[in-house]
Amino acid sequence: MSLRKSLFYGFLVLIVLVGQQVVNRDLVEGVPPKVHGAVINNKVPWEGAVEGPGVIYFWASWCGICQSIQGTMSDVLAQTPGMTVAVKSGSDEDIQKHLKKSELDWPVVNDEDGAIGDAFGIRGVPTIFVIGPSGKIKFTAVGYTSALGLQLRLWLARFE
Repeated sequence: MSLRKSLFYGFLVLIVLVGQQVVNRDLVEGVPPKVHGAVINNKVPWEGAVEGPGVIYFWASWCGICQSIQGTMSDVLAQTPGMTVAVKSGSDEDIQKHLKKSELDWPVVNDEDGAIGDAFGIRGVPTIFVIGPSGKIKFTAVGYTSALGLQLRLWLARFE
């Protein structure tokens, strides 16, 4: 590989890393805030430390990237304790219609005005918080996340 190509790829990696730092700069660290609000679809939410890791997933019904990782999140939530927060996605009924249409079986809290997301410091969706067994945030992901990337974060979160 030529020096010019190496510099170009190094620059791209630097841009991605700086971009992630900018996107993640306001996200909470340590113990996450409590998610206040009723679960709108009578699913049992996860609310704290467990034997293994857990996830808190912020998403929106209007978000294309969120739709592209719905399958991944469904797989994760079937195997891992977690809860989801629908950000600025309408009324409880609107979200329930979206869940039914998309065949999603997630515990969902409606963050109709974005206040829960604000408490977590999110600036966009999707945003995923991986919580370790101690109840502290171990990893965050903003934007598209591959199934492998998310599974790796969950696996690493076990080792506190």
